[in-house]
Amino acid sequence: MQATAKDLRFHSKKLLDTVARGEEVVITYRGKPCAKLVPYSSIPNTELENGEDTLFGIWKDNEEVADVNKYVRSIREGRTHDH
Repeated sequence: MQATAKDLRFHSKKLLDTVARGEEVVITYRGKPCAKLVPYSSIPNTELENGEDTLFGIWKDNEEVADVNKYVRSIREGRTHDH
């Protein structure tokens, strides 16, 4: 199913009901697809095979953040004034 951004604004309940029935809804803006509403259960799993969250995968081998507390203190340096 396709719906416009205006439909999303004024008929969101109807569109969510459509998604709840298992359908996907493509949202268009100015005639071009810009988003897709899909049932929550069909969203792919974002975990890596070893169980790590992919969101933090970019930090895995970064030695600069091995000591998180030290790293946070270093980026806050200059923002706080210890008297």
